[in-house]
Amino acid sequence: MSRISARFATLRASGRGALIPFLEAYDPDPATSMAILTGMPAAGADLIEIGMPFTDPMADGPTIQAAGRRGLAAGATLDRTLSMVREFRVEDGTTPIVLMGYLNPILAYDPACFCRDAADAGVDGLIVVDLPTEEAAILGPHAAEHGLDIIRLVAPTTDDRRLPHVLQGCSGFVYYVSITGVTGTRTATVDELAAAIPRIRAVTDLPIAIGFGVRTPAQAAAAVRQADGAVVASALIDTLAASLDDQGRARPDTVRRVLDQVRDLAEAVQAVTKAPA
Repeated sequence: MSRISARFATLRASGRGALIPFLEAYDPDPATSMAILTGMPAAGADLIEIGMPFTDPMADGPTIQAAGRRGLAAGATLDRTLSMVREFRVEDGTTPIVLMGYLNPILAYDPACFCRDAADAGVDGLIVVDLPTEEAAILGPHAAEHGLDIIRLVAPTTDDRRLPHVLQGCSGFVYYVSITGVTGTRTATVDELAAAIPRIRAVTDLPIAIGFGVRTPAQAAAAVRQADGAVVASALIDTLAASLDDQGRARPDTVRRVLDQVRDLAEAVQAVTKAPA
């Protein structure tokens, strides 16, 4: 059982959902990014997503695009992102780590080598936003060889006929993109989620995490009432960005402010109790 599957199984058995916070590698600098990453589990993160900065992040809104630019300016590469995970694993061998990004840098790295190196570093899963099921053979066999979960995206526009096809080869969990549009631009209503999640559950037993629009503790709580996890990204990046000085450098309270927000989100998620599975 992968770390991702084990974590969701433990949470299900205790009757609660997962908080999955996001950070962009090297945003705004390696040390600050690493301090946020290492502090997230104690702040209440159940799984962690790390964004791999890329120059053309087509699914990302202005907030995460800016984070990616800061990360790239600070020297982020796939190699250095994997080094962050490797350093994290020195102290934490249990919190699942998911890398989220785009196919082009992985192709430049070489998919087979990337999957090998990611697994060696301690990565548990991959979300590749622009890799459709039809092209999954580019990455899927290499990920499977090295025990990496491939987490697929399902959108509101994914119809019932296509849904089983999209989920072929999916493992770990399903990422439900709760809005049509880019990250951080609006939030799905409770009614929209209540209609969407049962449709996905009808074709998979995998946990479902809701992202692309979960910003507040109340919204995170609403997400785990409907599904199994809440992904929070843009709201945390906004907090980080607001803490930076005029030159875009971290201030002494940058890490604390982000981790305090993770704690608030975690408290809301943990307050939602469900029947243990």
